Amino acid sequence: MEKTWRWFGKKDKIKLDMLRQIGVEGIVSALHDIPNGEVWTLEAINDYKNYIESFGLRWSVVESLAVSESIKYGGADRDFLIENYIKSLENLGKAGVKTVCYNFMPVLDWARTDLYFQWADGSSSLYFNKAKFAYFEIHILKRKGAEKDYNSDILQKVEQLKTTLTDEDNNDLIDSIIVKTQGFVNGNIKEGDKNPVQLFKNLLALYDGIDKDQLRQNMKYFLEKIMPVCEEYDIQMCVHPDDPPFSLLGLPRIVTSEEDIDWFLNEVDNPHNGLTFCTGSLSAGLQNDVPKLAQKYASRTKFVHLRSTNVFDNGDFIEAGHLEGRGKIIDVVRIFEKENPILPMRIDHGRLLTDDIGKGYNPGYSFLGRMLALGQIDGVMATVQSELQRN
Repeated sequence: MEKTWRWFGKKDKIKLDMLRQIGVEGIVSALHDIPNGEVWTLEAINDYKNYIESFGLRWSVVESLAVSESIKYGGADRDFLIENYIKSLENLGKAGVKTVCYNFMPVLDWARTDLYFQWADGSSSLYFNKAKFAYFEIHILKRKGAEKDYNSDILQKVEQLKTTLTDEDNNDLIDSIIVKTQGFVNGNIKEGDKNPVQLFKNLLALYDGIDKDQLRQNMKYFLEKIMPVCEEYDIQMCVHPDDPPFSLLGLPRIVTSEEDIDWFLNEVDNPHNGLTFCTGSLSAGLQNDVPKLAQKYASRTKFVHLRSTNVFDNGDFIEAGHLEGRGKIIDVVRIFEKENPILPMRIDHGRLLTDDIGKGYNPGYSFLGRMLALGQIDGVMATVQSELQRN
């Protein structure tokens, strides 16, 4: 597989020459300065592509040409926004950038409650604490009916948190869930926005009455509209699984499991409609056997994210080491190297190591932590390739 790296543009603290030196071959990035819903011009795409290529790298994957919320919930302006999306795809196709990762998650791109959960060795990683998330929903967001989504054990922990968490803890939770995890990827809420909780409530209200079936139909509508331009320019669309792969905030999620993936691949049965196979997101759902899914969907996978999780009995999950956990990355690499070896692959969510601290990296996107993981996976890939050559 092609070794790629998610890069957040010229303002990224990690520079392209650093990436070339550690064996990265392709860049995964986006035009982050262009607001969601606006057209990516051919000139802007070519300028960005040429800059990346000037470092001996290539722009392998767009992550992400974001799908506007109005397309997801079916707003009055969705056809206008889809037309803009089509124009951006057309321009990407003309420039030769032909793999596009996106998601169809309502409001939240990804969710964690702790961005710097400490390990015994002093490193840190992302963590999802179900009781903390429930506390956020019930006592900070005050979402009507949120209590019904949690069992008595979680609700008991929520009441304990209510007596121990301080105002500073509450602000940290708001920052972790709806600001820092969203703002650096053209999210709906960004650093410096006033009253982010109210902004978040306003976004949730847009989905009133939208259930799983309706969200599925809205995704199908979007995909059917864009498939002609994808066919014309041979653009590979690959949806990212929901992170985490279960319902949050009373919102439906529709890319969480084998049944969900079967649905959208079959409903829009076009070879340009594919999957971003994220071992991390899928492994956070106990319903998913990750290697089994990799084998089943190898031919429809257009892009691979490699990370792993450990899931606990209480519903919490943590980012595991890349050679550990439910992601079974060694097995997954063996499958993709055999079935679809030309895929772009990127290391996802590395730990924050001591010398990463204070460097201003986006949560989950440290340099040394990801470099360590890339070295581990590079070794796995070399071993698997050697096995295949012998066989």
